Amino acid sequence: MLDQTQTRSAASRNRPSALFVGAFVPGSQGTRGISEDVSFRLASSGWDILTTSRRPGRLGRLADMLITVWRDRQRYQVAAIDVYSGNAFAWAEAACWMLRKVHKPYVLMLHGGNLPKFAATRAARVKKLLSSACAVTTPSRYLIENMKPYRRNILLIPNTIDVGNYPFKLRNPAAPRLVWLRAFHATHQPELAVQTLAMLLNDFPNLQLTMIGPDKGDGSLDRTRREAEKLQVGERLVIAGGVAKNQLSEKLAASDIFLNTSRADNTPVSVIEAMACGLCIISTNVGGIPFLLQHERNALLVGENDPPAMASAVRRILTDQDLSARLSGNARHDAEHFDWSAIVPQWDILLHSIAQFGESAYLHGGLLASSANVKKAANSTEFQSTGTGRTR
Repeated sequence: MLDQTQTRSAASRNRPSALFVGAFVPGSQGTRGISEDVSFRLASSGWDILTTSRRPGRLGRLADMLITVWRDRQRYQVAAIDVYSGNAFAWAEAACWMLRKVHKPYVLMLHGGNLPKFAATRAARVKKLLSSACAVTTPSRYLIENMKPYRRNILLIPNTIDVGNYPFKLRNPAAPRLVWLRAFHATHQPELAVQTLAMLLNDFPNLQLTMIGPDKGDGSLDRTRREAEKLQVGERLVIAGGVAKNQLSEKLAASDIFLNTSRADNTPVSVIEAMACGLCIISTNVGGIPFLLQHERNALLVGENDPPAMASAVRRILTDQDLSARLSGNARHDAEHFDWSAIVPQWDILLHSIAQFGESAYLHGGLLASSANVKKAANSTEFQSTGTGRTR
């Protein structure tokens, strides 16, 4: 990833340039979010990329975002801003306000399963922000459907992975090895995975659960440990903490059944990664999950907070070899549609076209990057792209 201090002037090298604004994870935690992945891929394909912010703390992060937007305004042509619910929405509003002050066009990237609930109580505010952008993107049909009242022509650009980095193994049969991969946060209900493990140990004494992810600091990690102690499953549980991106495929490959326990979700990259490895997936049926997973085809879907249902799904996979093989094979097949080679050109086309129009993209009321215009740009020779870089 190109750091702000390492990026040379885009003007001097005559390359397209973009600023990505969001809460990027410090490198020491070893993980990378989807927006950081997009910016990394664009940098690899010929873009000059700046990112902000990795600063700890809400106020420090917000200040760094605003300062970067202003200070480096000559170094980028277009900006892309993460939009989540909660405090992060206010950060996006502030960044967009500053971008308008410096006359830079911008794209909003909608994330998070809680965003529709947040928008329902702040309709005017959400509509104002979304209507100010040249384009609005989202990785899921769930958010397209639920955010339509606030912005028309939201573009679908899926979350993606390097499918080739995730070796596939058909789970036929599945072994009693469970894995959970999310941040330890109340939204993801990590205790549900521990409760599922406890309900199965009498029937499957060799069952093992590995939980992978950083601690988000809301007490969920401590609650998970206390739940494991209360249920006396500590010997069958490994809490591995955060894992570097380049180690995830190895960690996933060591397990056969993937548990997604969230109470709100969109299109989680962790689930797509598990699909690519051919794990048998069990997920809560919330938010954008039913737009990504199909019950009985590539996953088993259960209720939001239902340990018995999740335990029953694990039991089915461990005792039905035909089911485990079907879920595993279909998951890999479907994951191949999320490969970077199909998605990077979409970002290249979108940002390049907006960068070319400059300030007029905003002044034209955000109509530049409608679906029809993006498709038109994709077919033009000027903006044709490949997965490894632009061609002109």
